[in-house]
Amino acid sequence: QVQLVESGGGLVQAGGSLRLSCVASGSIFSIGRMGWYRQAPGKQRELVAAITSGGSTNYADSVKGRFTISRDTAKNAVYLQMNSLKPEDTAVYYCNAAVQLSYTSSYYPYWGQGTQVTVSS
Repeated sequence: QVQLVESGGGLVQAGGSLRLSCVASGSIFSIGRMGWYRQAPGKQRELVAAITSGGSTNYADSVKGRFTISRDTAKNAVYLQMNSLKPEDTAVYYCNAAVQLSYTSSYYPYWGQGTQVTVSS
């Protein structure tokens, strides 16, 4: 079984910063792409940022220049540094990872339970 546990969410004023962390644990052979998604009330879940095992990154246009995704392969961890936060960044943020359970298996997506980020104006 694989678990993804997020931390670092909270309440912050507009213009402030937060750093989200996500650590994967369990029967993991390797992890491919990792990413952060978010879902605001009444809206669909959307990709915020993703990073491949090789370190290539991509970002939603709305967060480019403000958010930075990084990962620590040895710790099976992914991070999201969020600066210059805006009220529209308010959402539940979910960690996602493509996990390979054995050398011969495919990669399967796993999700964390989500962490709330609230940005006040």
